[in-house]
Amino acid sequence: MGKAVQVDGRDNVATVTSDVSEGKVVEVLSPEGDILRLRALDDISFGHKIALTDLDQGEEVVKYGETIGIASRPIRAGSWVHTHNVESARVPTSSLRRERP
Repeated sequence: MGKAVQVDGRDNVATVTSDVSEGKVVEVLSPEGDILRLRALDDISFGHKIALTDLDQGEEVVKYGETIGIASRPIRAGSWVHTHNVESARVPTSSLRRERP
């Protein structure tokens, strides 16, 4: 079983506190002390983010109660949240990749 921490009640992602294997149940500790359980849909490395809810493409990714990025494609609850499915809210990283030779 994996563990994760949700820093702020507004967060739609949590940080895993150990490596998590696809298919394992992850217990997420909320700021209020509640435990949410969800199944990891991907392998997720220590310190990386797991989606707590389904996110539509274009939806804000929130951590620490702040927007840290925008979903560049749909993300299902339990998925690894990282640069492959999140674009910077400040720098359009996927657009920059397409424009570079």
